[in-house]
Amino acid sequence: MFFPSKEELEKYIANLKQTVNSRKVLVCTGLGCLAKGADQVCQRFEELIAENGLKVELTRVTDDNPEVKKTGCMGWCEAGPLVQIEPEGILYLRVQPEDVAEIVERTLKNQEIVDRLTYQEKRGEEVQQWPLMKDVPFYRKQMKIVLRNCGLIDPEKLDDYLARDGYLALAKIVSQMTPDAVVREVTNSGLRGRGGGGFPTGRKWQFAQVVKADQKYLVCNGDEGDPGAFMDRSVMEGDPHSVIEGMAIAGYAIGASQGFIYVRAEYPLAVSRLNKALADAREAGLLGQNILGSDFSFDITIREGAGAFVCGEETALLASVEGKRGMPRPRPPYPAQSGLWGKPTVIDNVETLANIPAILLNGADWFRSFGTPTSPGTKTFALSGKIKNTGLAEVPMGITLRELIFDVAGGIQNDGQFKAVQIGGPSGGCLTEQHLDLSVDYDSLCSAGAIMGSGGLVVLDQDTCIVEVARFFMTFTQNESCGKCVPCREGTKHLLEILEKIVNGQAEQEDLDLLEEVARVVQDASLCGLGKTAPNPVLTTFRYFQDEYLDHVVNKVCPAQVCQSMKDYVIDPEKCRACAKCARVCPVQCISGRPRVPYVIDQSKCTKCGSCFEACPFDAIIVDWRRKENARKN
Repeated sequence: MFFPSKEELEKYIANLKQTVNSRKVLVCTGLGCLAKGADQVCQRFEELIAENGLKVELTRVTDDNPEVKKTGCMGWCEAGPLVQIEPEGILYLRVQPEDVAEIVERTLKNQEIVDRLTYQEKRGEEVQQWPLMKDVPFYRKQMKIVLRNCGLIDPEKLDDYLARDGYLALAKIVSQMTPDAVVREVTNSGLRGRGGGGFPTGRKWQFAQVVKADQKYLVCNGDEGDPGAFMDRSVMEGDPHSVIEGMAIAGYAIGASQGFIYVRAEYPLAVSRLNKALADAREAGLLGQNILGSDFSFDITIREGAGAFVCGEETALLASVEGKRGMPRPRPPYPAQSGLWGKPTVIDNVETLANIPAILLNGADWFRSFGTPTSPGTKTFALSGKIKNTGLAEVPMGITLRELIFDVAGGIQNDGQFKAVQIGGPSGGCLTEQHLDLSVDYDSLCSAGAIMGSGGLVVLDQDTCIVEVARFFMTFTQNESCGKCVPCREGTKHLLEILEKIVNGQAEQEDLDLLEEVARVVQDASLCGLGKTAPNPVLTTFRYFQDEYLDHVVNKVCPAQVCQSMKDYVIDPEKCRACAKCARVCPVQCISGRPRVPYVIDQSKCTKCGSCFEACPFDAIIVDWRRKENARKN
């Protein structure tokens, strides 16, 4: 299969759509579902469909078997393995190999729904059921542009991508549009970089386009380093051709002939599927020399990173692509003027590039019909934390945090109480209940002290210690600091030391003043984005949860009862049988007693290890938070 021209590609796609099988069994093989046995589910479907010799009369195809497709991530990771039956759009949850026979018999043969595998929700005394994916609350408010193909196509089959108008945007621009026109269309769309900064994509392309050079480069940033974030990974695994097509369009616009996909080596499935997609695109003439018979030539190489968070910063990423240690450099010059090997270079992240084919095919006005005037389009989020529906969701910009957390993500686990949401990853900030009706867009989040980031969203409930959350993220950023500049290298270390003093009950009032002062210095004086945003979790939690910090410092109380140093193990004298088992396992020998007399723990020596708690056969040792709660009240 080779396409020498736009006309040949369009003819092939038209024929492909006439022969496509609309009767499909789509099995999610994103990493979350694979971990729960999706491969075995898919294999069982293939076996039973073959055994039953199923024949389905279709609109355009007759006497054909239903197809079983291994798709990319369908988004709702918590409910996996997911199976969707097309064309009806039936969604089955938590499907196991032993469930497949019933689905084949009842749904594929008799068009019946297996109720027990569909989404059900108890409302009052009634149980409501939503068998179709489009009606399930998790999907109801989603709008899929970036994820338009994920969960619907086999990512390792070029024909699947072509059947959904794949590479038609590339064919359109190389045959009908000038590079200036492409840049203008992307600029008019208002697309902003989805990697975190939100810089206008068209303007970035224009900076590189006007520079005169014998060689330019286009780099796709797939180095997704935020804890709990998997948006880019899911796109690369589930729809790799959308990224490749977006890169080719960007290369045409800026005048680049070579592209690089920088992806972390911890994503082996993404690397494998990208390599397969690149090989298929080259064979079809969609990459390489004279693409679709035009004068445009463009190819892509994969570079695997070692997982350094700092390589998410543009200049550090470029250094890594060049084979150097990933460390940032001062700007200017910006990469658009001097990037890879001193040549003009544009760096866009995976999600940004996956938007490009849809924009060029449907137009800037179409893209602007979603989202807000200053933040058009959609945004993907990795939803995690204390919520019912963890997974990947794509929603229109401008949706409120309340809708995202309580409608899409299903609300708090075990009907708990919402406390905060950490948005933007380690570089982001914590927002509170007062922000639930805040519009999710670049400007609104920034005004509240947070950032959009790449799309990581962690929901916290009342049992979460907010100071411990700040300490966790500061531990991450301090470990990931490249050490090049003093404010980040030493400042993040100092911030972490203060936070550890606070959670260990050793801090004083002046430590809180110093915490904020050091955070401001790190924010203002660091060289790159990692250091400048590292204090965000500290500053936002201190801003919105100052009382909780004061509880830790002044009253030596952890209101969420999480910080280990702020609890005591005490022995209930009425339950103690003086068996001495607790004393024998105590590593610091802080438990004393004698026969027939209840034992006592010396709190000044106790290390809170919990060995005594585990060893006591009479449940006589209890965890006491109340003594310190009483001290707080006093």
